[in-house]
Amino acid sequence: MIELVRTNDPVIISFVESLMRDAGIGVMVADQNMSVLDGSLGILPRRILVEAARADEARRILTDAGIANELRPT
Repeated sequence: MIELVRTNDPVIISFVESLMRDAGIGVMVADQNMSVLDGSLGILPRRILVEAARADEARRILTDAGIANELRPT
């Protein structure tokens, strides 16, 4: 799995998950339960991971969707 996005924004997380699932790309949101530790302050970002073999395709999808600024550097 490759880290594609790191964010605290639940809308971005949901949007990315939806785009990846629609494209048939395996996606996992890591660190979701860390909010319990930070008291829901949002200081610990969630990481969106995708299949390594399809990371380039996933990056293109997010770029086409207009959220390339959310992508982690390669």
